[in-house]
Amino acid sequence: MRYVDLNDRDELNDHDAPRFTTPAGEIIGWRDRGVIRATGIRYARTQRFCAPKDELPSTAPIQATAWSPCAPQNLIPELNAVLGISAQAFSPCEGALHLSVTLPENPSPTPRPVMVWIHGGSYVFGAGDLPVFDVRPLALEQDVIVVAVTYRLGLLGFLGGYANRPANLGLLDMISALRWVNTNIAAMGGDPTNVTLFGQSAGGDAAAHLMIAEGTEGLFQRAIIQSAPLGISRGRANMYAKMSQQAATLNDDAPLDEVLRRQTQVAEAARGFGLKAAMPFGTQYGHYPLPTEAEADAAWRRAAAKIDLFMGYTAEENTLFVVISPSLMRLRNTPLVGEALSKAMVAVTTRKVYIRDAHKFARRHAQAGGPAYLYRLDWCKGRYPFGAAHTIDLPLLLGEPSGWQHADLVKGVDEATLLEHGKSMRALWADFARTGQLPATGHIEPQVLEWWEVS
Repeated sequence: MRYVDLNDRDELNDHDAPRFTTPAGEIIGWRDRGVIRATGIRYARTQRFCAPKDELPSTAPIQATAWSPCAPQNLIPELNAVLGISAQAFSPCEGALHLSVTLPENPSPTPRPVMVWIHGGSYVFGAGDLPVFDVRPLALEQDVIVVAVTYRLGLLGFLGGYANRPANLGLLDMISALRWVNTNIAAMGGDPTNVTLFGQSAGGDAAAHLMIAEGTEGLFQRAIIQSAPLGISRGRANMYAKMSQQAATLNDDAPLDEVLRRQTQVAEAARGFGLKAAMPFGTQYGHYPLPTEAEADAAWRRAAAKIDLFMGYTAEENTLFVVISPSLMRLRNTPLVGEALSKAMVAVTTRKVYIRDAHKFARRHAQAGGPAYLYRLDWCKGRYPFGAAHTIDLPLLLGEPSGWQHADLVKGVDEATLLEHGKSMRALWADFARTGQLPATGHIEPQVLEWWEVS
């Protein structure tokens, strides 16, 4: 089993390429070990610091046989090592936005549920088609259609609100992608009235905010919010103002490498704002398409009855950030007291950034009339050095065991265990996507995952 290199034309069976006649145009995809893929489909065009423009229907066939390029970004070697991603996996593109669709090859008598993957990465890192985010096992095992979305990041996607540059551009990109799904997925065998967002970290934060974004009503019916840092999503206006001062002197037409250098400087301007500075870029209340911060809770209550919710966190989220920080690892490795101090710090910050606000979010949703379930992921808890850290859900949901062989995150975990527990977790996610309902309580193998209904 391997992630197909699209330069290997023999893998693509060009003579028998699958075709879809959609409102976007005729889409030509490719076959890959039991699934059909339509990759690198352009869903919108962009100009720098401008809202996306939905891609117009094409009169020529759309060759959907290349992976979606990533948004321009600064590479993060420490995170690449954690996830086992090589620098060569990042092929940036500015000016166009892409998504990829994966569905089982076998026909279905009824439209399939649709799951839309929003990658994480603190709004500065990642792409929908990274090899470790491969959605093929989820689509094939669970008979669902999975759409992976790539969107603008960092200074180009998640600052704005200054110098006539709009805020929330990356969020607007996601809404454009959801419009594409709503318009075209039926022609690919999907059910546009049964769409589930699922996103991890910043992707989970984005899914939460898409619930109250203008223009999203009816575009999705369920949300799975994984490890969203909701505890640091509020009270950011002063930090954004300071960052904007640093960004405002950048010319709109500056070379891309200059934009990325300036992004680093803009992020540095967030220092002094506590834990919020750990994710300096993000969504901005009071800027289209989001309500003001004071109105956000009421907006989530109004949305609750229309959206089924499943959300949760890992037991030791912030261990990830300890491991990738040399100074924090030196503290952790201090004889006698280091490990205890590190565990205490992880417990406090995990609760403050992730757990506390996940519970508040789910309770508010349930009290406002929406189905809500919470989960806690314990898989690998206590296992040195990462434990049940932030991102530990990703190798269970996405990719195949062989695709994670270079990831420090799961080093030493045997492939059979990863495959077994991954299948169970993918089944749970897809069960929720099909109906929005789960048993009131349950677990996957003691010490893997536990969930419960919120009332």
